Amino acid sequence: MDQLALLFVLLLGAVVSVPVGDRFGLPSPVLMTLLGIVLAVADFVPNVDVPPDLILPLVLPPLLYAAVRRTSWRQFAANRRPIFLLAVALVFVTTVSVAAVAQSVIPGLPVAAAVALGALVAPPDPVAATAVAGQLGLPRRLVSILEGEGLFNDVTAIVLYHVAIAAAVSGEFVPGEAALELVLSAVVAIAVGVGLGWGANRLLDLLGDATLQIGLTLLVPYAAYVLAEELHGSGVLAVLTCALFLAEHATDPDDVLTRLAGHAFWDIVDTLVTGVAFGLIGLELHNAIRTASGRWGEMLGWAGIIAAVVIVVRLAWLLPATWLTKRLHARRDHEDIPLGWRETVVMWWAGMRGVASVALALAIPLETEAGDAFPDRDEIVFVAFGVIMATLVLQGLTLPWLVNRLGVEADTEREKAFERELAVRAAKAAKLRLREIEAAEELPEELSEQMLRRAFEIGVRISPEMGEEERREGHDARVRRLKRVRRIQGELLSAARHEVLAARNEAGADPEVVDRVLRQLDVRSLR
Repeated sequence: MDQLALLFVLLLGAVVSVPVGDRFGLPSPVLMTLLGIVLAVADFVPNVDVPPDLILPLVLPPLLYAAVRRTSWRQFAANRRPIFLLAVALVFVTTVSVAAVAQSVIPGLPVAAAVALGALVAPPDPVAATAVAGQLGLPRRLVSILEGEGLFNDVTAIVLYHVAIAAAVSGEFVPGEAALELVLSAVVAIAVGVGLGWGANRLLDLLGDATLQIGLTLLVPYAAYVLAEELHGSGVLAVLTCALFLAEHATDPDDVLTRLAGHAFWDIVDTLVTGVAFGLIGLELHNAIRTASGRWGEMLGWAGIIAAVVIVVRLAWLLPATWLTKRLHARRDHEDIPLGWRETVVMWWAGMRGVASVALALAIPLETEAGDAFPDRDEIVFVAFGVIMATLVLQGLTLPWLVNRLGVEADTEREKAFERELAVRAAKAAKLRLREIEAAEELPEELSEQMLRRAFEIGVRISPEMGEEERREGHDARVRRLKRVRRIQGELLSAARHEVLAARNEAGADPEVVDRVLRQLDVRSLR
């Protein structure tokens, strides 16, 4: 098997792992990691040779952009306290704790190298957390916090990692310069993200065509990451800023086709890139195995200790942080925090490490500026992979059981209440627009009444519970009639599509014209 065949196996696994994971209640990223491990130990599978400095730029931008599309800036702002406590403060605490323990158990490990190890294992993976949370039906408040933590903790961890690596390579560390670098990195990233977001928004308006617009959205996150890194900023923060800007400003409510096509496209990208990324985590296991070189017992002991530190520190931080947030700030409807110890325990166990940790571990330089070997590089790589496997595989496989055992589930009543509220607002907006049209145009009374019923039905179709009982009964009758009409209309459109597709194979038929007509029929089917 060559490298190209291996890539196709990973892509196929990414597609198949989703229904398999749904069938057995297991996260698809964890299944892909297990597939990668199986492939890594198989003799006929070649070693993956991906330059470490390309893993993050190739994988993170599309995954971060896809994740941001499911959220909003206001959601981040509303959850700023818990996100800050997890994505910034907890990363610092974990880095320091791991560095202290690693120095005490790994003989001769320098401080800078220990901090680098702590930084690269500190951030939970945003992709794994989001995928797992979505599959398990967790409360929306927990999903929001996990998404926010996962999206922003890489920023803190990667900057700490680069500062530690620079100190280890050069042999010098100046705290003031490190703090200044952290601030400048954030400022540059935000400027790049906002600038590219603004420019991309204008270019989207000029392109017009849905295919070109979606193609541009694929290029923008890569451009934001690369440009920010070239200017010594945080590529991750630049992608997040750019994606949040576009999510807020690049949405046309009436551009239905682009929105539907864009969602489908990014769902596909998210599924494939996520699968390949976690498959690579398993495949890169051979690097860790190679570094053990007969010291399995000793190095496994170090990895187990550091993994325990990472897991325990997260719990030790979450319990008081959640209590403090509740104590100091009265909970408001727009601020999401874990309710009770059960949700806190689920958040703790959902802290799995993944793509960023693997890329940072493999990207550790081989030599220092003096030409010496990077101190304890093999030990750091092995320990890092041990932590990744322990958190990703062990926690990922047992999280569904833990969620079921604790009885943590989504607050469906709250979601239904918000859905009803949106249904009422949508119906009121439609009725208001109808009154504006009636004031500007002279509508027949019959047409006006028909349109008024349609305006009401817009809301009822979203949430049937918003209507009064007698009106719901009338609506139910109309819905049954509408379903029958749509069924017959669907069969008519199906017959039309079959005929048009048959014409595609006829002599002299222009395939482009056939596809254009077929697209019109497809769009008509969505209405």
